[in-house]
Amino acid sequence: MLDIGRLLPSDRNVWEGLFRSYIAFYGRVEPDEMYDRAWHEFRADATLHALGARIDGRLVGITHFLTHGNTSAPGTEVCYLQDLFTAPDARGKGVGRALIEAVADWARGRGCSRVYWNTHESNSTARHLYDKVAENRGFIRYQIELSS
Repeated sequence: MLDIGRLLPSDRNVWEGLFRSYIAFYGRVEPDEMYDRAWHEFRADATLHALGARIDGRLVGITHFLTHGNTSAPGTEVCYLQDLFTAPDARGKGVGRALIEAVADWARGRGCSRVYWNTHESNSTARHLYDKVAENRGFIRYQIELSS
Protein backbone atom coordinates (compact mmCIF):
# COMPACT_ATOMS: atom_id res chain seq x y z
CA MET A 1 0.00 0.00 0.00
CA LEU A 2 1.26 3.48 -0.95
CA ASP A 3 1.02 6.21 1.71
CA ILE A 4 2.17 9.83 1.55
CA GLY A 5 2.94 11.83 4.68
CA ARG A 6 5.36 14.00 6.60
CA LEU A 7 8.81 12.69 7.25
CA LEU A 8 9.28 11.17 10.69
CA PRO A 9 12.37 11.51 12.90
CA SER A 10 13.05 7.82 12.25
CA ASP A 11 13.19 8.51 8.48
CA ARG A 12 16.42 10.54 8.72
CA ASN A 13 18.88 7.94 7.41
CA VAL A 14 16.67 6.63 4.59
CA TRP A 15 15.68 10.19 3.61
CA GLU A 16 19.34 11.18 3.43
CA GLY A 17 20.15 8.16 1.29
CA LEU A 18 17.35 9.06 -1.14
CA PHE A 19 18.37 12.73 -1.17
CA ARG A 20 22.01 11.84 -1.79
CA SER A 21 20.91 9.65 -4.70
CA TYR A 22 18.90 12.57 -6.10
CA ILE A 23 21.89 14.91 -5.79
CA ALA A 24 24.17 12.31 -7.42
CA PHE A 25 21.69 11.82 -10.29
CA TYR A 26 22.30 15.44 -11.25
CA GLY A 27 26.07 15.04 -10.95
CA ARG A 28 26.43 17.15 -7.83
CA VAL A 29 28.22 16.63 -4.55
CA GLU A 30 27.05 18.53 -1.50
CA PRO A 31 28.68 18.82 1.94
CA ASP A 32 27.21 16.91 4.87
CA GLU A 33 26.17 20.24 6.41
CA MET A 34 23.68 20.78 3.57
CA TYR A 35 21.86 17.55 4.47
CA ASP A 36 21.85 18.47 8.17
CA ARG A 37 20.49 21.96 7.43
CA ALA A 38 17.83 20.64 5.06
CA TRP A 39 16.67 18.00 7.55
CA HIS A 40 16.43 20.64 10.28
CA GLU A 41 14.36 22.90 8.00
CA PHE A 42 12.04 20.07 6.94
CA ARG A 43 11.47 19.05 10.55
CA ALA A 44 10.62 22.68 11.45
CA ASP A 45 8.18 22.73 8.48
CA ALA A 46 8.11 26.54 8.45
CA THR A 47 9.65 27.66 5.15
CA LEU A 48 10.89 24.40 3.60
CA HIS A 49 8.60 21.39 3.49
CA ALA A 50 9.02 17.70 2.76
CA LEU A 51 6.83 14.68 2.23
CA GLY A 52 7.69 11.03 2.00
CA ALA A 53 6.13 8.14 0.13
CA ARG A 54 5.97 4.75 1.79
CA ILE A 55 5.13 1.41 0.29
CA ASP A 56 4.19 -1.08 3.00
CA GLY A 57 5.83 1.21 5.55
CA ARG A 58 9.16 1.58 3.68
CA LEU A 59 10.22 5.11 2.67
CA VAL A 60 10.71 4.91 -1.12
CA GLY A 61 10.23 8.50 -2.31
CA ILE A 62 10.73 12.07 -1.18
CA THR A 63 9.76 15.54 -2.28
CA HIS A 64 10.88 18.95 -1.03
CA PHE A 65 8.95 22.14 -1.72
CA LEU A 66 8.42 25.74 -0.67
CA THR A 67 6.12 28.66 -1.36
CA HIS A 68 6.94 32.18 -2.43
CA GLY A 69 5.23 35.33 -3.61
CA ASN A 70 4.98 36.13 -7.29
CA THR A 71 4.24 39.04 -9.58
CA SER A 72 1.78 37.39 -11.97
CA ALA A 73 -0.87 36.48 -9.42
CA PRO A 74 -0.75 39.22 -6.77
CA GLY A 75 -2.09 38.31 -3.38
CA THR A 76 -1.36 34.61 -3.76
CA GLU A 77 1.71 32.51 -3.40
CA VAL A 78 3.00 29.82 -5.70
CA CYS A 79 4.54 26.50 -4.71
CA TYR A 80 7.90 25.41 -6.07
CA LEU A 81 8.45 21.67 -6.02
CA GLN A 82 12.22 21.70 -5.69
CA ASP A 83 13.20 18.03 -5.39
CA LEU A 84 11.45 14.76 -6.23
CA PHE A 85 13.09 11.34 -6.06
CA THR A 86 11.88 7.75 -6.04
CA ALA A 87 14.02 4.75 -5.15
CA PRO A 88 14.86 2.84 -8.36
CA ASP A 89 13.13 -0.36 -7.21
CA ALA A 90 9.89 1.59 -6.52
CA ARG A 91 9.64 3.35 -9.88
CA GLY A 92 6.58 2.64 -12.00
CA LYS A 93 4.42 2.12 -8.92
CA GLY A 94 2.80 5.56 -8.79
CA VAL A 95 5.15 7.05 -6.21
CA GLY A 96 6.18 10.14 -8.18
CA ARG A 97 2.61 10.88 -9.25
CA ALA A 98 1.34 10.47 -5.68
CA LEU A 99 4.02 12.83 -4.33
CA ILE A 100 3.20 15.47 -6.96
CA GLU A 101 -0.52 15.15 -6.19
CA ALA A 102 0.18 15.47 -2.45
CA VAL A 103 2.21 18.65 -2.99
CA ALA A 104 -0.58 20.04 -5.20
CA ASP A 105 -3.17 19.23 -2.52
CA TRP A 106 -0.98 20.83 0.15
CA ALA A 107 -0.51 23.98 -1.98
CA ARG A 108 -4.20 24.16 -2.89
CA GLY A 109 -5.07 23.99 0.81
CA ARG A 110 -2.86 27.01 1.44
CA GLY A 111 -4.35 29.07 -1.36
CA CYS A 112 -1.42 28.81 -3.79
CA SER A 113 -2.26 29.60 -7.38
CA ARG A 114 0.10 27.05 -8.94
CA VAL A 115 2.72 24.36 -8.40
CA TYR A 116 5.73 24.33 -10.69
CA TRP A 117 9.09 22.60 -11.00
CA ASN A 118 12.15 22.16 -13.20
CA THR A 119 13.85 19.08 -14.53
CA HIS A 120 16.76 18.49 -16.82
CA GLU A 121 15.84 18.00 -20.47
CA SER A 122 17.68 14.65 -20.46
CA ASN A 123 15.55 13.26 -17.62
CA SER A 124 13.23 11.36 -19.97
CA THR A 125 11.89 8.99 -17.31
CA ALA A 126 10.64 11.83 -15.12
CA ARG A 127 9.48 13.86 -18.11
CA HIS A 128 7.27 10.98 -19.20
CA LEU A 129 5.36 11.35 -15.92
CA TYR A 130 5.51 15.15 -15.86
CA ASP A 131 3.98 15.37 -19.35
CA LYS A 132 0.98 13.43 -18.01
CA VAL A 133 0.38 15.47 -14.85
CA ALA A 134 1.39 19.01 -15.82
CA GLU A 135 1.84 21.39 -18.71
CA ASN A 136 5.31 22.08 -20.10
CA ARG A 137 5.26 25.80 -20.82
CA GLY A 138 8.62 25.73 -22.61
CA PHE A 139 10.66 27.88 -20.24
CA ILE A 140 14.43 27.53 -20.13
CA ARG A 141 16.18 28.09 -16.82
CA TYR A 142 19.28 30.27 -16.42
CA GLN A 143 21.35 30.42 -13.26
CA ILE A 144 24.13 32.50 -11.73
CA GLU A 145 26.11 30.84 -8.96
CA LEU A 146 26.98 33.34 -6.22
CA SER A 147 30.01 32.74 -4.04
CA SER A 148 29.30 32.46 -0.36
